[in-house]
Amino acid sequence: MKTTWKIANATAIARWLVQKPSNLLWAAGGGASVAVVLMSCATTSRTMMAPPSIPGATFAGSDACAQCHEEVTRDFRTADHAKLQAKGKNAVDMGCESCHGPGSKHIEAGGGAGTIINPKKSPETCFQCHLDKKGEFSLPYSHPVLAGKMTCSDCHDPHKGNATKGGGTQLHGKNETCAECHRAQTANFVFAHDAVKEGCSTCHNPHGSVNQKMLTERNATLCLKCHTDVGTTGAASSSMGPSGNHLTRYRQGTCWSAGCHEAVHGSNTNVELRF
Repeated sequence: MKTTWKIANATAIARWLVQKPSNLLWAAGGGASVAVVLMSCATTSRTMMAPPSIPGATFAGSDACAQCHEEVTRDFRTADHAKLQAKGKNAVDMGCESCHGPGSKHIEAGGGAGTIINPKKSPETCFQCHLDKKGEFSLPYSHPVLAGKMTCSDCHDPHKGNATKGGGTQLHGKNETCAECHRAQTANFVFAHDAVKEGCSTCHNPHGSVNQKMLTERNATLCLKCHTDVGTTGAASSSMGPSGNHLTRYRQGTCWSAGCHEAVHGSNTNVELRF
């Protein structure tokens, strides 16, 4: 009985492959995909990030840091990064020292910058977890973090509250972070661009972009993310201003360089964002 069942199944499989040769490729590809998934689950179930190393130093735990840095460790409970902190015995190297390195030598020396890692001096500590941001900073247009002219902490607070200063629902506060360097673009204009109210990152990638001025999109495509309507004919057209369809104007340049809306962040004289 078993022999008859095996023969019948073998015949059916052979007929299936002959009738549709692509089935063979599908079956082989599917099997390979399953194998890859199983191997991935078995070997790379999670990403392992190693804390910074300090030669000869050992981990002391965050409680030891609190002896001198009481205010920082107290406020850290509210920080986004606190969600990553392990509990119990697993917390030995997953608190302050996961970013600052093992602190035994720092404690023995009674402090001192040379005995502990200071992420403000180098972004490499942040890049241990945020490797994608390192890639963005390497793009053609970016803030000069890799050049050493800025640090991650200029815009981010790892020790208290939201990691992005003024982040979350505090849109104005988030813009204020950019305003520390870009006052002209974030001034209180009589006629403000609504996109600025939504946040600078509506148009700019603060870490880096392939586009000039760190824009998220190129040329008029950026403006059309918000300023596009689809009329009754089904054809897309720009809805900016009283002059109607703008499609013929795009060949003259970008919306802000074609002599139309030069004051892209806001204007004190013209509602159409002109100087």
